[in-house]
Amino acid sequence: MSEPSVAKKLLIAVDASENSSRAVDYVIRMLGGQDDVAVTLLHLVQEPEEDFFRTPEERRTWLEEHQGRMAAVLEAYRQRLLAAGFGEARVAARLSVRRCPTVSGCILDEAERESPDAIVVGRKGISAKEEFLFGSVSSGIVHNAKGCAVWVVN
Repeated sequence: MSEPSVAKKLLIAVDASENSSRAVDYVIRMLGGQDDVAVTLLHLVQEPEEDFFRTPEERRTWLEEHQGRMAAVLEAYRQRLLAAGFGEARVAARLSVRRCPTVSGCILDEAERESPDAIVVGRKGISAKEEFLFGSVSSGIVHNAKGCAVWVVN
């Protein structure tokens, strides 16, 4: 028996925050159990600058520990999606280590490779002043995404 075709592709950008957890829960509520939905969970590890750590060993240790923690978080989100009825072959988790001038820009780069129908992100809930000074990942995605919908889950 062949796999049903994919009608909807979602890219859920996540971290270990409660906001990301709510974004995964929202996707489950909206689309759980549908067999024509493919989901990719994405976490970006922002590669620190070479001079951020005193030694290359400290840098490598930090990267390994962060990747290990986030791999466990991604797997927990993946298991929640599977328990909600998403098919095993339809749920992928990807951890990408890269330098990111902006997190939203890197998420959009990853989305360009995936060609999702929607990008899903949790909103951090920063103040208007913080958003003005530092920018907002969800705002950057909303304003710059092309060819797909953006779901910002509060």
